[in-house]
Amino acid sequence: MGAFLNISYTFIGQITLPSFIAEMNNPKDFYKALLAVTFAEVVLFSLVGSIIYVYNGQYTTSPAFATLSSAGAKDITFSLMVPTLLFLGVLYSSISARFIFFRLFEGTCHKGNHTVVGWLSWAGILAVTWIFAFVIAEVIPFFADLLSIMSSLFDSLFGFIFWGMAYIRIQTAEESKRPNASRNTQGWIGYAFSWILIGIGLFFLGPGTYASIRSVILNYEKGNVGSAFSCEDTGL
Repeated sequence: MGAFLNISYTFIGQITLPSFIAEMNNPKDFYKALLAVTFAEVVLFSLVGSIIYVYNGQYTTSPAFATLSSAGAKDITFSLMVPTLLFLGVLYSSISARFIFFRLFEGTCHKGNHTVVGWLSWAGILAVTWIFAFVIAEVIPFFADLLSIMSSLFDSLFGFIFWGMAYIRIQTAEESKRPNASRNTQGWIGYAFSWILIGIGLFFLGPGTYASIRSVILNYEKGNVGSAFSCEDTGL
């Protein structure tokens, strides 16, 4: 279960898609960009993962660069990873802050204008999201388990349930405009696939969350890490 959740976390970035689509001049072009990015992800992740497992096998840790024997190689690898971590942190925190900001100031002058209250609120929301992320990362100091929990709690919704429900809702609205028209084969396939996505999402959300939390408890019991908020190496 943990392996599936880690893989889904790697490939699922759908929480960001509605925000990107909403900002495009022609939202229909996003489909082509999504296909290109997904193809590049599959090739890159499959190639890197295969090479790592060929040379490390069952000794592969999480994160994988922790298996390097040379301290210098570890430092170089981590320095190359830092920009990616910062980019992802800024991206997800900005989208989360944007969602909260728009809900708080919907219909006010602070939403679309440069006001002191607006900028202070924006900075405060960003600060809270970063602090909250830091606390979560320190309380769950196991990289793989942390990814599993985030995947089970959030990717289950944004990667599966949301899109299945969105398709069903949109198609139902379209069909209501044509009360005398019958649903074709493509429509039935779309509905079936959407319910499969919803089922997978619910499975990740329920048993997936339980398995992830249970794994964290077992790792603490085994003493794989000293304690939360420690500076020890937590690569597993």
